[in-house]
Amino acid sequence: MKKNQIILLCLINYTFSLIGQTTESHDSLLLQHIQPHNISSLEIPKTHLHEAIIQHTAYSFSYNEIHEQANWIAYLLTKEETQKSFERSNKFLPDPEVKTQTANDADYKGSGYDRGHLAPAADMSWSEVTMQESFYYSNMSPQVPSFNRGIWKKCEELVRSWANENDSLYIVTGPVLSEGLPSIGENKVSIPNYYYKVILDYTKPNIKGIGFIFPNAASSEDLEKFTVSIDSVEVITGIDFYPSLPEEQEELIEKTKCIDCWNWSPTKSTISTTTNTNNVVSAKQCVAKTKKGSQCKNKAVTNKKYCKTHLNKK
Repeated sequence: MKKNQIILLCLINYTFSLIGQTTESHDSLLLQHIQPHNISSLEIPKTHLHEAIIQHTAYSFSYNEIHEQANWIAYLLTKEETQKSFERSNKFLPDPEVKTQTANDADYKGSGYDRGHLAPAADMSWSEVTMQESFYYSNMSPQVPSFNRGIWKKCEELVRSWANENDSLYIVTGPVLSEGLPSIGENKVSIPNYYYKVILDYTKPNIKGIGFIFPNAASSEDLEKFTVSIDSVEVITGIDFYPSLPEEQEELIEKTKCIDCWNWSPTKSTISTTTNTNNVVSAKQCVAKTKKGSQCKNKAVTNKKYCKTHLNKK
């Protein structure tokens, strides 16, 4: 086993040894005094030189050509967007925005691994375009079936309920990538040993953040067992999350692991299941056509049919 992979596993094992320990109550109390700022693209992690960010309608990502999957997927999930209006497309496609090409059907066929969503399709079910974009292979990673359909899905459902309860969340999710990982397919799609999620609630009255690290394996443990501070996820992944926050706010939020700040037993009523397709499309996705004749991918102005660009042309 290569030296850097041993170091990574040691870091992860150390992090899991801390699971279950909550931060000091003093730090949790300090969170209540944070005054939020108006920060655009708050969900986007710090990028490195020559690292390109690709944007789709509902999410952005950084693509890793070596591992043939995203380093991270980042998006803002609002309460409105938890309303389900389109069923799963189940139409997996190479991502046309990745010029070096992504994985494809053949890479996963017969591999024994699921095409696991990084950003879940259910978070993107508020328009036809966002649903289809969630099935791009840039949003897929090889996941053990019992993990993808088990603890990972359970976490996705919980995060959706949190978005409903807290109005909006800034989410970053992805695989923990390192050298020496096994792979599948002709394109050598790496099989991660671990996955992560970091979540930021940046609205009053209860500003807070939390992280998760999951082994790519089946588990019957409670989700709380996999929680860590956002700082811990940064150490494991090497990614700097929420760099647009004021420095003192970023430091406090990312070091604070407050289990009690979150609702771990949401009721079904906290998750909206509205199925009025026309309402959601007109409210969330611009209905105008581009010069090429395709549908505009911009978000519509609240309670309007058009985005700001096309609204001004009316």
